[in-house]
Amino acid sequence: MRIAIAADHAGFALKEQARGLVADLGHDVRDLGAHDEKPSDYPDFAELVGEQLMRDAVDRGILICGSGIGVCIAANKMPGIRAGICHDTYSAHQGVEHDDMNVLVMGSRIIGSALASDIVRAYLAASFDASQERFARRLNKVKDIEQTYMSVAVK
Repeated sequence: MRIAIAADHAGFALKEQARGLVADLGHDVRDLGAHDEKPSDYPDFAELVGEQLMRDAVDRGILICGSGIGVCIAANKMPGIRAGICHDTYSAHQGVEHDDMNVLVMGSRIIGSALASDIVRAYLAASFDASQERFARRLNKVKDIEQTYMSVAVK
């Protein structure tokens, strides 16, 4: 798979570890930054990963910031992005299998490196179970909500 990965300064070290793991697992990794621990803004990295997904340049994304919350909120503002914060392996694979999650989000200040590696493995090994009618039906409802409200500005 083609995987875009990015993090702000707070997630830099964990991103570096995850990037290496993803490559070791045989995936094509696109590192979109940050490339150091200088202060940076998480929305910039969420947008970079989201753009790659929206253009079908990658199959999935991984985003990391201090808590995971900032990049998750920012990424989910983009059409077609289904980002989920996962701090356990069950959520990482279940989010893909049941909800077609296409961006794994982790908080570098929440989980350690060993757990993060297990989460990345679970996420990358999972695939959406489109054969289950209920999963496809629910995903279509999510897409309908997105379509309905894409042009509505929230103040």
